[in-house]
Amino acid sequence: MSSNPTRTVVVTGASSGIGKATAAAFAARGHKVIGTSRNPDSIAVADRVPGVEYRALDITDLDSIKRFTTELGAVDVLINNAGESQAGPLAELPREAIERLFQLNVFGAVALTQAVLPGMRERGYGRIVMVGSMLGSFPMPYRSSYVATKAALRGFATAARFEESPFGVWITTVEPGQINTGLSERRMKYLAEGSPHTSDFTTFMAKLDSQMDKGIPPEKVAETIVAAVNSDRPQPLYAVGSNAPLMFAIRRILPRSVMERLIAGAQGLKR
Repeated sequence: MSSNPTRTVVVTGASSGIGKATAAAFAARGHKVIGTSRNPDSIAVADRVPGVEYRALDITDLDSIKRFTTELGAVDVLINNAGESQAGPLAELPREAIERLFQLNVFGAVALTQAVLPGMRERGYGRIVMVGSMLGSFPMPYRSSYVATKAALRGFATAARFEESPFGVWITTVEPGQINTGLSERRMKYLAEGSPHTSDFTTFMAKLDSQMDKGIPPEKVAETIVAAVNSDRPQPLYAVGSNAPLMFAIRRILPRSVMERLIAGAQGLKR
């Protein structure tokens, strides 16, 4: 891709965090970048990335998705980044909250992917990146709904690679670990009054927020995304942050039961 400075790149959730850093990375390389936001008019001038065209998109709204994709035109690269974080004991997660999370983190990304695939196949080139999370590979307690959405994204991407790669269209997943994006401040939390999980949940969230504050910057994730897109044959999975190479190596060696105890211990929980 680096040899063609005029690729059209769509980055969802481009107003902050990983999305903003990714949009900036592609724009700096001379590509046409369309960044989405639920309300692009609310993005302050100082927070806008030069060279990025901001368009409205609410991926929880099917009509919004339809309007956006109808007006989109040809797309060479789609970065499915928009998403929301959620935490709480499985027993206490409201059904409507789970459904909203799947619409935001999974179904919207799938709908956008389905919309751009025909054009990519016709032109013989396409790159689609699902921005997942290392939690999809290393599930943690009190994150079951979020883990499930990120694992679902990876599943769609990994399976669909077989279908689309013969047409020059490569779908891949990038799994960030702990990233310092301020996401902890926007995470939706659900805990019932008097919950038997209160002590463990409070301990876990304090540890998690502390780890995120020490995470790598979103620009490091953006670099990984750009590298994946620029590859002639992107890998199925890229992981960055949280000692990713070491974690995946350990997982291949240790029994699942041991990994479970290690993850619990790292979060201050006893098992």
